[in-house]
Amino acid sequence: MARIQHLAIASQDPEKQAGFLKSVFGWEEVRRIDNPRARGVVLSDGAINISVLYFKQDQIDRGLEFTGPHHFGVFVEDLEGTAAKCLANGAVAYDELPEDKNERNYRPKRSDKFKGPEGTLFDIADHAWIGAAPVKQAAE
Repeated sequence: MARIQHLAIASQDPEKQAGFLKSVFGWEEVRRIDNPRARGVVLSDGAINISVLYFKQDQIDRGLEFTGPHHFGVFVEDLEGTAAKCLANGAVAYDELPEDKNERNYRPKRSDKFKGPEGTLFDIADHAWIGAAPVKQAAE
């Protein structure tokens, strides 16, 4: 079953915002990132990955000053099949992201980021996000 494992929050000061979320909600920091796409703090509430990021490129057409929910990520068991369903249902592959092969835990670029019919940005992945609860695979 597909399930949300990731929420990205755009922030002008990710360290301050992450500190607030850790203090108020008790979320744990699992890593810091700085790559060509964004820099910030990755948190976990024990179930999902919450990335508080300063984006270096405008992926959602709201300007780099935008703060708030940016995109979500969904774990899927069949990456290629789900990607095909996304496209068949009106989503557009979003592949304008720069790559950095030196990035820690580099994830090769593939068509796993899409914009839905109303322009909502989302990721699909067949692996768990860091800090997210493990996903139980369907019995074979």
